[in-house]
This record gives sequence, C-alpha cells and structure tokens, in this order.
Amino acid sequence: MVAKVGFVSLGCPKALVDSELILTQLSAEGYETAKDYAGADLVIVNTCGFIDSAVEESLSAIGEALTENGKVIVTGCLGAKKNADGSDLITSVHPKVLAVTGPHATAEVLQAVHTHLPKPHDPFMDLVPPAGIKLTPKHYAYLKISEGCNHRCSFCIIPSMRGDLVSRPIGDVLQEAQKLFESGVKELLVVSQDTSAYGVDIQYRTGFWDGKPIKTRLYDLALALHELALRHQAWVRMHYVYPYPHVDQIVPIMAKFKDEGFGLLPYLDIPFQHAHPDVLKRMKRPASGEKNLDRIAAWRAICPDLVIRSTFIAGFPGETEAEFSALLQFMEEAQIDRAGCFAYSPVEGATANELDHPVPESLREERRSRFMALAEEQSSRRLRRLVDQRIRVLVDHVTPEGGIGRSAADAPEIDGIVKILPPSKPSKRFRVGEFVRATVLETQGHDLIVEV
Repeated sequence: MVAKVGFVSLGCPKALVDSELILTQLSAEGYETAKDYAGADLVIVNTCGFIDSAVEESLSAIGEALTENGKVIVTGCLGAKKNADGSDLITSVHPKVLAVTGPHATAEVLQAVHTHLPKPHDPFMDLVPPAGIKLTPKHYAYLKISEGCNHRCSFCIIPSMRGDLVSRPIGDVLQEAQKLFESGVKELLVVSQDTSAYGVDIQYRTGFWDGKPIKTRLYDLALALHELALRHQAWVRMHYVYPYPHVDQIVPIMAKFKDEGFGLLPYLDIPFQHAHPDVLKRMKRPASGEKNLDRIAAWRAICPDLVIRSTFIAGFPGETEAEFSALLQFMEEAQIDRAGCFAYSPVEGATANELDHPVPESLREERRSRFMALAEEQSSRRLRRLVDQRIRVLVDHVTPEGGIGRSAADAPEIDGIVKILPPSKPSKRFRVGEFVRATVLETQGHDLIVEV
C-alpha cells in the first residue's frame, strides 16, 4: 500500500514555495498526495503566523486536521512562535500534533514524516518532473530568490520567524527559472522578503550561469530573467521590491515590454506601507528617506506603462489625522494603480505595540475604509485608459461564457482579472496558459472586459 500524505498550505507565496519543495521531495521518495483527510496516512499543515487572523486560521486548520485525521505534522511561521513563558505555542493549543518545525524547514519536515510514515522506496530509483511539484496552475509559478530579512520594521515579526537574509546562488535561481519555462510555465513571479536586497548578504558575490560570470544582485537577475522569458515567450513579474535607488536600473528593461510583449513586466509591487516620514521612522522602514514621488515620476517618464501596486497600513500607533491625510495625498500624486490597506494589527511580539498614542480600533478601521475608497476610485480611473486598446492576456480559465485571464497589470489573486467574452468565431478558440490578443471593451471595478 502506497503511503499517502495530506497537505494544507496557508500564508504568503514564500510559504507556498516551501510547500512545493516539501511535496517535491515527498514525491521523489514515493509518497503520494491524498485528496482528503480520510485518505491520508498523515497530514502536514504549513502555517502562517504574522497577524492575529492568520494565527487563528492556522490553529483552526491544525485542529480540523487533527479531528479529521489525527496524525498531524506542523511547519511554517507559526511553528516558530512561542508563548510568553517560552513554551511552544502550537503544542500548548494542540498537544497531540506529531511534530512542529519552523518555516523553510524541508529537511526537518521530511525527518518527521520518515519517523511516523517510513519511506516507501529509494528516492534515486524514481523520477519527478524537472520543474518539481507545483501547487499553482501549470502555466505560472513562484520563484523564491532569498529567505529571511535584515530589516527590523517595528510592526513585523517575520525576521524572528524566518531569520536574516539568505540569498540563493544566482546560478541555482536561473537554473530553476529555466526548468520552469521549459516545463511550460508562462509567468514567473519573483518573491522574497526584500527582492531589492538580493545579494547584499553575500556582497553581490559573482556566480555563474550559462558558462558566464554573473553578479548576485537585482539588476543582473532581472536582465537574465528577462532574456530567459523572451526566449520562451513568457512573463516575469517582480514582487516586494523596496524603493532603493538601484531599482532605477531595472525600469529601462521593463520599458522594452511595450514593443516585445514578453520578458520583464512593467509592474512593481512596492511595500510603501506609508508616506509620512515621521510614521515611516516609527515603523523603522528601510528606504524611508527616499523621495518616492520624484522616483515614481522618473520611472514613468522612462516606462509610461509602468503599473505600481502597494500595501499600506492605516492607524499605525501615533498616526495623526495630518499624517493620514499626507498618505492620501501621496496616493493621489503617485497615482498608485493597485493598493491594499490593513488597519494596524498589534501583532504579538512587534515593538510597535509599545509606541505611545495607539489609535483606537474604530478609527483605524475608519481610516482604512477612507483609504480603500480612494484607492478603488483611483484604480478604476486608471483602468479606464485601456478602453479600446489592444492588450495581451494570459488565460487562466476557460468557461462556457468565455474565459478568465490576466493582463500585465494583474498578479494572481491580488489584483484584478480580465473577463474574456466568448469568441465571435469558432476559429478563435483559446486554451489555459495561452496568450491571446484582445480589445478592451469596458472596465468593471478592478477588472477588464475584453473581446478576442
């Protein structure tokens, strides 16, 4: 009988990549993935532990797995959290779990699986797909370039869970990217805790790729991924790019997308978090002193099609009405295309909780609502510029009513979608993972309606 493992993956794309690594190794060792709890010999739950709601969701998922199956191994960020007395948080709530590890702990998880569910066979006698096991659809994948973070933002506890920055060797990153493209992936989403800091921990060490030396740094990585994507007629999307000055260097590469249609997308996911310098100082944000409005204007002069998405925090401790108004003004002047906003959450262990003048919860939520109203209106207005234009769309789903896809401005699950109307001619059929050219007919909130 083949050993079967159930899997629950929660949290951010970096956690998803960890899940894929674990599943790939389990598959190589002959384990199968069960489709439900009842059909599994044990269950692995990859948790998130950043904000309170994520902690609650993770603990609930562990409890459900224990109830339905009884044999549960826990990994992920919540596994690194401790109670005030130093005891393990997870085992204090769920003492029956088989084992607990922290994030990015493939070896430890496999060891726990081997203890409670022995390996079915020798891993070297079986093959797995060159691209590994993916939890995303076949046509897009996340590419994690580093682990951990060197910053100590006052609202964040990620470094205590994932450690300091560790950049992956650039040759390994590019080899993985090539395998993914060769396996049919049409969009790579570059993720890390701080993409702009790639290589800083190893002083931008020279690696090797395709028989040539290459520096471990953002520009070299972006250029190499761009060239790989062009070769395979695919997209590369950058996430979590802090606005350091050297980001200026990759914008000219993005500008080429207008003519080439493939390569590095004119898209930057930048976690600004706020705009007022005093709030940014209390947050201890990196690059807080940068003149971001000037930088954004310069980027758009080079690449007019550039799309900027970001996340912000409303109601940070000490935030005055004037500071919040400065954030709204920044949004309007910067013309952020896609924005999300969180009301400040006092995450256990975050030093920001000790700051003076906490903002009442009701006011935090009220400011978040005001921010999102502006963000949504602004996003809709900028989208309307695309009406009657021809754009390239990556198809995610095909339905009897047409299909669902994404434009260059839409990352999976966090941005808008493109609703594709049924083709007017039978000859214009399209498939999942295919790029199609379409005319924008109208906008609908954050979404586009197009005709192929």
